[in-house]
Amino acid sequence: MIYDDVQMSDSIGNPLESAGRPLAPGPRRFVMNTGRTTKQGQQVSSGKFLDDYTSTVSTMQMHPDDMKEIGVPSGSAVRVRSLWGEATFTCIEGKTPSGMVFVPYGPPTCRLMGQYTDGTGMPLSKGWEVEVELLELPSAGSRS
Repeated sequence: MIYDDVQMSDSIGNPLESAGRPLAPGPRRFVMNTGRTTKQGQQVSSGKFLDDYTSTVSTMQMHPDDMKEIGVPSGSAVRVRSLWGEATFTCIEGKTPSGMVFVPYGPPTCRLMGQYTDGTGMPLSKGWEVEVELLELPSAGSRS
């Protein structure tokens, strides 16, 4: 596939620089939003390298109907790809609108961000188009 002539831009037409490759044509895409959660805020004061914090920022929430549509049971490992990179998350059912996924902001989401900051000094962390791919079904003792 040839992607040299693809113009990548944000929702208002600003060009986006990508170190990755364009998303594959065809697969269902979702809008990814990241943000800080209260639980994450409490955990960060204990340390970003503890298992609780790592688990929180590595867990993606998705609408149950979307999970069913793409064949991802709750607790599964999924690969998420953006224009800029990819990361692995545990996918659980969440109270997100259909078509959207949510992950607490952290090291895994940084792998999905581009360099474009819209003049803020912080890469855009909301509204990315992503692909979600099942990697591994949940183990018998995993959470859901």
